[in-house]
Amino acid sequence: MNTTDSAPDRVRGTRNPVIIIVALGLSSLFVALMQSLVIPIQLELPELLGTTRSNASWVVTATLLGAAVAMPVSGRLADLLGKKPILVASALILLAGSLICALSDTLTPMLVGRVLQGLAMGYIPVAISFVREVAPVNMVNTAVASISAMLGVGGALGLPLAAWIAESLDWHALFWVSLGLAAAMTLMSLLVLPHVHDAHDGRLDVVGALGLTVGLVSFLVGVTKGNDWGWTDGVTLGLIVGGLVFLVLWGLFELRHDDPLVDLRTMARRPVLMTNLAAVLIGFGMMAQAIVIPQLLETPEITGYGLGQSILQAGLWMAPGGLMMLVFAPVSSKMLTTIGGRRTLALGAAVLSVGYVLAIFLTGAPWQLLIATCIGSAGVGIGYAAMPTLILENVPAEESGAGVGLNGLMRSVGTTVAGAVMAVVLTSKTMEIGPKATEIPTLGAYQLCFVIGAVAAAIGAALALLVYPLGTKKMTPAELQEKVTAEA
Repeated sequence: MNTTDSAPDRVRGTRNPVIIIVALGLSSLFVALMQSLVIPIQLELPELLGTTRSNASWVVTATLLGAAVAMPVSGRLADLLGKKPILVASALILLAGSLICALSDTLTPMLVGRVLQGLAMGYIPVAISFVREVAPVNMVNTAVASISAMLGVGGALGLPLAAWIAESLDWHALFWVSLGLAAAMTLMSLLVLPHVHDAHDGRLDVVGALGLTVGLVSFLVGVTKGNDWGWTDGVTLGLIVGGLVFLVLWGLFELRHDDPLVDLRTMARRPVLMTNLAAVLIGFGMMAQAIVIPQLLETPEITGYGLGQSILQAGLWMAPGGLMMLVFAPVSSKMLTTIGGRRTLALGAAVLSVGYVLAIFLTGAPWQLLIATCIGSAGVGIGYAAMPTLILENVPAEESGAGVGLNGLMRSVGTTVAGAVMAVVLTSKTMEIGPKATEIPTLGAYQLCFVIGAVAAAIGAALALLVYPLGTKKMTPAELQEKVTAEA
């Protein structure tokens, strides 16, 4: 559903829509920061938590798994119960997770807290779909673009912020800061967001939610841990293959369900399917950049190609890329209005691909990688703006939350696969340095990662062009508003 410039009756109150959108955007940024919160202390986690390196890696993986499960489930709950209650609940979950982590000194409570922080990521797709309920039609594209970009902005800005906090204060301060952000997010969600009559009849498909959780968690754990356990290890293969089989069975169950968690028939429509496939590849491209470039920046200069930056310095070099995603939000909005979502999505993926191509040759100095990163991030920002817009245009109003949530899940799958692929490439071509013969990736390994990222983004651009058949006319904002009003 949507609003017009004259505020519909089902929105109680007369709050300024700009204030509402700012609250949604800031809250989305706060929860997105959790992605990179522990990266600066990742190598120290085994000692800090009194555990093994393998076990400590779950502190990162737990948040990823929580986010993957939360996005489609939160979206469906928002369709059934209304979006504001789910936004408030997500903020409270982040508050609880941050408090548990801040008080933790051992692995188990830390994992519980990190899972909760991941579950709070369900806030973002619900916030995106909520925009169409509360914003005037002339502001919707810009608002959707800005909030969608927060997934990338939070990851990019979180790294230098977390590095600075970790270097200046006790590591628990990372989570006390996140607790403060969660408190602000909760207050904004409670006090600023309006009450909207947007609940729809139906019931939660509990079996479907559990099935999706089991399938996703099995598959993603296998992918994320494959490089540590070995890709031919029985456990790795069992989890990946078993997860995929379970997801197929889940899909068959959903097709037979009269009120499914995810309406797969709607998701199989060409515009939605192609948008989600492109989301996997653009998510892959965003994460590949976020993984590879900081490592190259931090590689010792003794290698002859390393740039010798500290974690904090590397984060600061990456931060402008995150800001670039936000800067391009109004540009993306204009593009969505003038050339349509299909071409905007294709252009974003193409720009991301160009950024990777440039990165192959711009490895001689941090400022050179900064240029490549900013270009690639601009492409991600454009693409991330177009995806939820295309989804919202092509799913029924009562499925908007679930549709945007599934698109968020597809991005998460792309980022997860990117992490696994980049780890394989970077560990397959190494050299030894120092008295301890430490193995680090060669320059060729980094450049191969850039090639893979460029190809993935280019394929994403091609898929985006298939969202609609060539020559299809995009609805104007007025026509879209008329359609949504009729559905309401």
